[in-house]
Amino acid sequence: MDIRIIIRIHDCIQNGYTGNPKELSQKLGVSERTLYNYISFMKLDLKAPIAFNTEKRSYEYVGECFLNFENK
Repeated sequence: MDIRIIIRIHDCIQNGYTGNPKELSQKLGVSERTLYNYISFMKLDLKAPIAFNTEKRSYEYVGECFLNFENK
């Protein structure tokens, strides 16, 4: 897993502009399958409450998400 991709996915979700999986994978420069692997990793291992909203056609957090990537 590339932490830079995870950070970009997190930023896109927080800012509400992921689009559908195909659009997001294109933004990130990865395949859709790779995107699904990252989303799965974030959900299962990082416990990020990610869901795809079919009405908005975008990924979103369905609860509070405390992923912190700041370097202190």
